[in-house]
Amino acid sequence: MAPITKADWIWKEGEFIRWEDAQIHLLSTAVQFGTSVFEGIRCYETPDGPAIFRLRDHLRRLHDSCRIYRLETPWGPDRLHDVCRAIVGKNQLNACYIRPMILRGYGAAGLDAIGSSVEAYVAAWPWGTYLGAGALENGVDACVTSWQRAAPNTLPMMAKTAGQYLNSQLMKWEAQRNGFHEAIAVGPGGLLSEGTGNNLFLVRNGVLITPELDGTILAGITADTILTLARDLDIPVSVQQVPREMLYTADELFLTGTAAEVTPIRSVDRLPVGDGKTGPVTRGLQQRYLATVKGQAPDHYGWLTPVSAQPVPA
Repeated sequence: MAPITKADWIWKEGEFIRWEDAQIHLLSTAVQFGTSVFEGIRCYETPDGPAIFRLRDHLRRLHDSCRIYRLETPWGPDRLHDVCRAIVGKNQLNACYIRPMILRGYGAAGLDAIGSSVEAYVAAWPWGTYLGAGALENGVDACVTSWQRAAPNTLPMMAKTAGQYLNSQLMKWEAQRNGFHEAIAVGPGGLLSEGTGNNLFLVRNGVLITPELDGTILAGITADTILTLARDLDIPVSVQQVPREMLYTADELFLTGTAAEVTPIRSVDRLPVGDGKTGPVTRGLQQRYLATVKGQAPDHYGWLTPVSAQPVPA
């Protein structure tokens, strides 16, 4: 996976600072204990200029994550809405990835982190295809990982927090070391959950299937987009419990996420999915999704937020 492409500016608590100046203390609560919530948001180049996809939905989820982890900050969704637009313009980016973060900084020595500061940052940088060149066109090879998702009521999986991605790192490392691009996890009950940072979809007999939210899955904004577009295209949808073996009998499989977009899966555990090529339902949804986010199809749901010159919010 390609390294981060450095931009010039990062926003912090009401001002732009140089990229290399965005530092926190070694003993901050975020570093010691993983107390950081974040979002990943894509901005696309459109015929009308750069536009951020489903910005308000991402910022609402960030706000929800803050509430779950008791991170009190004055930088709510409305204020960060303008910040996200401003950081794209400040870095003169047309297409990029935006990373808002709220974290606990330096102060408290232990787990009771009330004495630690709460700090807000927003970064943006260019980022291409998440799972590598050709992934959107040709698909990727996946495996079922030996690492399962946490049981409900152990970690709040509806929050998008840095510490919870340790599980995803273990999944990703195992997959890559065994020759796969991506991993798929099951939950503690043995049912399919999600990928390392993406949601899972199956197609069988023309029906689009995805695992239900069961306390092991992040409610994906891209996944919600795909479900909406599927209904627009009159594709039958089923949100249900999904056993692992359905991976091996599905006609089509794909992953969704802000970074992954709509990435076909061509094999699971070295067994080809269907004929090993991207299926018609996957390709149709991928094409509609990319046309929508790039402003090449009508924005019926108001998902695109144009980027224009914005002063830095104070």
